[in-house]
Amino acid sequence: MSKERVVIGVSGASGAALALRIIERLAALPSVETHLIVSNAARRTLLYEVGPDALHRLLTLADRNHQADDIGAAVASGSFRTSGMIVAPCSMRTLAAIAGGLADNLIVRAADVHLKERRRLVLMARETPLHLGHLRNMTAVTEMGAIVMPPVPAFYHKPQSVEEIIDHLAARAVDLVGLPVAALAAEWDPHSHRQYTAAMKGGP
Repeated sequence: MSKERVVIGVSGASGAALALRIIERLAALPSVETHLIVSNAARRTLLYEVGPDALHRLLTLADRNHQADDIGAAVASGSFRTSGMIVAPCSMRTLAAIAGGLADNLIVRAADVHLKERRRLVLMARETPLHLGHLRNMTAVTEMGAIVMPPVPAFYHKPQSVEEIIDHLAARAVDLVGLPVAALAAEWDPHSHRQYTAAMKGGP
């Protein structure tokens, strides 16, 4: 495998901008080849949340595009080696299907392949509040080996815009795949935190 293949699944939950930023991040890495799967519901969410050109931008940035109903696509086979998969955003329906092994579309089938082949699978599960069924599905996929990463903003780096929040979440998701590249997300700096805490307490 000459390039690090990463599969990106986009399901119909809110947070479509995350998928676009993740693809942008990965497209900037010359050593990475992206394989994109966009559900029909995600196409509607991209239009509503990001704009009329969002889907075109997403499809253009990806190296390969696969139809969500194409269960015979390359990414549906364990013999197609990848470095990992990100589902961003991951709807509760998609999460439940992955937890139950119900591979009725290519996103779920590709996720199932990553679990059975013991590869990285990052699920940016998007819903709030969560009922017991959601939590049990999160537990189930975690026990199978997936990483559940709800897109919860980090405020320690003091984001100044929604775009900065999206960018940081996308970088964290890419980092979790474990590609052999430098970390994209800004690291926590305890020294800066100590200075801030001292200033709040009136110290030096």
